[in-house]
Amino acid sequence: MAQLSSTLLYIAFVLYLIGTFFFGGTIRDKKDRPQTNRWATVGIVITIVGFLSQVGYFITRWIAAGHAPVSNLFEFTTFFGMMLVGAFIIIYFIYKTSILGVFTLPVALLVIAYASMFPREITPLIPALQSDWLHIHVTTAAAGEAILAISFAAGLIYLIRVVDQSKSSKRTFWLEFVLFCLITTLGFVAVSSAFGLADYEAKFKWVDKNKETQEVVYQMPALVGPHQWTLEKQSADRLKPLVEMPAIINAKKLNTVIWSLFGGAVLYLLLRLLLRKRVAAALQPFVKNVNLDLTDEIGYRAVAIGFPVFTLGALIFAMIWAQIAWTRFWGWDPKEVWALITWLFYAAFLHLRLSRGWHGEKSAWLAVIGFAIIMFNLVAVNLVIAGLHSYAGS
Repeated sequence: MAQLSSTLLYIAFVLYLIGTFFFGGTIRDKKDRPQTNRWATVGIVITIVGFLSQVGYFITRWIAAGHAPVSNLFEFTTFFGMMLVGAFIIIYFIYKTSILGVFTLPVALLVIAYASMFPREITPLIPALQSDWLHIHVTTAAAGEAILAISFAAGLIYLIRVVDQSKSSKRTFWLEFVLFCLITTLGFVAVSSAFGLADYEAKFKWVDKNKETQEVVYQMPALVGPHQWTLEKQSADRLKPLVEMPAIINAKKLNTVIWSLFGGAVLYLLLRLLLRKRVAAALQPFVKNVNLDLTDEIGYRAVAIGFPVFTLGALIFAMIWAQIAWTRFWGWDPKEVWALITWLFYAAFLHLRLSRGWHGEKSAWLAVIGFAIIMFNLVAVNLVIAGLHSYAGS
């Protein structure tokens, strides 16, 4: 069953990739009319088949594990990618905007590729997760974040279309920085795959925040080491850490983030050398026929729908579960704090949109910043900062 689950996820990944190319074929249609564009029709059919394949992965993994497959970073992130594609399919049939697939599906592909670099073994639930609230809280929160991510895709399309690339400015810098961050995900996949193929391994003993000695295995050379580290004998020839981290920081996963940034920087520089222009400038011709008003509307509607879903999953359901599991509904755990920050940001987004008239480019920038907060929560908080939700990064 586990093998079937992995195969279905791989099939979904390949179909999303093919779907992206078919949606890209609609770019030649000056009026972006998917109802008369065979490229778009084939693209959405392939995407739906891929989504159904990933749903099959989710169901078969659930059967194999005996619980909802959202209990670790691999499972949660692949579920997030599935919800992102599901949200795109619904939005597509409402607005019939093909170009959205060219940007949304690659984000989903990056999310799934990112997830695949983490341990994929099915493991028993720890006691803290043995509750029906796991299914309710985590799946609803992921669905809300996925719908909100659609606003990011729409906002990115809008900004690539309107930001003047003929001269350098703060707008071009920050737009390019956003694209660099997406490329960094590819860097993570490339670096993880390279060291995985090399079978790199370094074992450390270290002291955690409870003053207990633990063992950790690095799959990448240790640029940063754990608190009060010592290399075990069989790893004596491995790279010694340049910096030691305090116990509150997950040094192994921070090390992964640093290597990912390095890999992303190399990929970005290679792209710039190949394109001989900013990445955003190279993408601009692909969005020249975009209807800006419609794109702006899609971004707003995604937030209007995703915000209440996120509120239910990430705050209300989370508080109920926290009260049951830890006898308090709020505890300022890093994950809880960033969920609150995310909620406050999107609340401010809706306020500025509805009360202050922040439409168009301002709204697009807010959508991009909101997604950056979501990804910081997913990547940095899960991987680097130790807390009650640290099991999510296992």
